[in-house]
Amino acid sequence: MDNPRSDRVRSVAALSKRSVRSRTGRFVVEGPQGVREAVRHAPDRVRDVYLTAEAAARYAGDVLGPAREAGLRVHEVTPEVLAAMADAEAPQGLLAVVDTPAPTLEDVLAAGPRLLVLLTNVRDPGNAGTVIRGADAAGADAVLVSDASVDVHAPKVVRSTAGSLFHLPVVTGLDVAATLTALRAAGVRSLAADGTGATALPDADLDGPHCWVMGNEAWGLPAEVRDACDDIVRVPIHGLAESLNLAMAATICLYASAGVLRSGDRPG
Repeated sequence: MDNPRSDRVRSVAALSKRSVRSRTGRFVVEGPQGVREAVRHAPDRVRDVYLTAEAAARYAGDVLGPAREAGLRVHEVTPEVLAAMADAEAPQGLLAVVDTPAPTLEDVLAAGPRLLVLLTNVRDPGNAGTVIRGADAAGADAVLVSDASVDVHAPKVVRSTAGSLFHLPVVTGLDVAATLTALRAAGVRSLAADGTGATALPDADLDGPHCWVMGNEAWGLPAEVRDACDDIVRVPIHGLAESLNLAMAATICLYASAGVLRSGDRPG
């Protein structure tokens, strides 16, 4: 494929717009790591893989071969075509078009989760993607995302997850108050991560199923959300930093939880 102005190229490029993603139920994954994880973990949702000749040679073993073995449609394109399709300023030679999943909160809770994170009013794509990646690394069961947060299938978010978007359920479009009520009914405690918390992270009760509730990058969690949670927990700051980046704080909290929950799995 060598025409960067073709209808197919324009249709893929249009997926950078939220309205088009919503209408088509598809999104774009860019770069070798994201495409590799999509092919490995969600091949049934991968519609098309596009890659340059150079990328085909470089990623023959971990992307191209598995994609063909899975029976996926693979298209070799020129660098100009790939650049026209991609959102990134410096695309890395391959991308995929993937169907948007639709996991539900009910599905997540029915599976008996032990560790969750809820993003409320998180607007920065990099932060949202990094929290998803951190939740994956910490062994969380799912990421929950409020209806007022960034679209997790936007190109910048997808890139910043580095493929973790395909490793665990990410439930989107949630009402925060209703979600906290559903968590409580399912026996999952909610812990608001907030600098005003009376409980320091080392003293927090992290035994049993729980969900970290993370607020907006600028203003944090509103009072009504903090009050609806079972505890308000702060990450201690021992140096002179005024605060922690949202994604940093979320990762610290998730790893603290993972340490406690996993220690309970070890034979006595």
